[in-house]
Amino acid sequence: MSGPVGVGIIGAGVISKEYLTNLTAFPDVQVHIVADLFPEAAQTRAGEFGIPAFGPVEDALQHPDVEIIVNLTTPAAHVPVALSAVAAGKHVWSEKPFSLDRESGQTLLKAASDAGVRLGCAPDTFLGAGLQTGLRMIQRGDIGVPLTALTLMQSPGPEAWHPNPAFLFQEGAGPLFDMGPYYLTTLVQAFGAVQTVAALGSRSRETRIIGSGPRAGEEFGVTVPTHVSALAQFEGGASSMSTFSFDSPLPRHGFVEITGSEATIAFPDPNRFDGDIRLHRHGAEDWEILPSVGSTYGRGTGVLDLARSIRAGIPHRAQGETAFHVLDTMASITESVETGTFVEVGSSAVAAEPLPEDWDPTARTLS
Repeated sequence: MSGPVGVGIIGAGVISKEYLTNLTAFPDVQVHIVADLFPEAAQTRAGEFGIPAFGPVEDALQHPDVEIIVNLTTPAAHVPVALSAVAAGKHVWSEKPFSLDRESGQTLLKAASDAGVRLGCAPDTFLGAGLQTGLRMIQRGDIGVPLTALTLMQSPGPEAWHPNPAFLFQEGAGPLFDMGPYYLTTLVQAFGAVQTVAALGSRSRETRIIGSGPRAGEEFGVTVPTHVSALAQFEGGASSMSTFSFDSPLPRHGFVEITGSEATIAFPDPNRFDGDIRLHRHGAEDWEILPSVGSTYGRGTGVLDLARSIRAGIPHRAQGETAFHVLDTMASITESVETGTFVEVGSSAVAAEPLPEDWDPTARTLS
């Protein structure tokens, strides 16, 4: 096929707005339809962005011009929707997490392999200028041999601002599954696959209260740890310490430091696509501030890389296999919390090739 790659959106929730803002600005993709379990939500979102069609999920799956389904459903629906898309012969881009458990994730990987279609998965923030600049620096040896990492994500929790936050405190979410993919994906891109993990977890409260929106004041239950501290050993010998918390009155977002044999590099927030790099060289008194280079477009960047890679017949960067490995790592961290033991991570993954510095999402490369 030639020309722009056809896209169908399934899931018209909050995150779909950012995806559509970017995907409708990229000339190498064309969004044909927005679908949702609630067709009126699909109609509203499609109208906002001038998308020509809207309707129930099946309409997107059967649309003849759609090559990639962008799966923006809730975590529990990611695998069922992706499997339906694979069965319809579509490539799939899913929001994170890849799946809620190893078994369903492996089922999805096998189904896609058997069908000859591709799987991509968020986060694609590592394709943004901030993280790409840092990853290029590590790859060319600017910090020497990468040895260790420290990451922190702490907040009071999203219930104060999110109008429907209960799912963020249930299986498939919590600070580990909701925010962990950004940090763990960054570490995998820097160090390669995780080999072994050990972790502790806790839950500060059994219930929380919605703080905004039409349901403000409503109480909901918490079923997962809201604070997780994890150690990871990577296949190459590096190690990391990470904290993921919805229990901290003091917010700390985007703290990622990687120490090498010659210098320490501080990445920008892995939940963002931009941000400067800080570098502290051995023996120096102060940090150097280095501007990032590359694209700062947001969510949807990975969909575009997937689309261009399909046309070029080359591997895309935000691989389903890598997302599964991150899911496997989070499941292993959860097992460690529950058992109090070190847990081996059964899957593996490889870091993606960095994007060229002049990679331009707004360029028309598919005629």
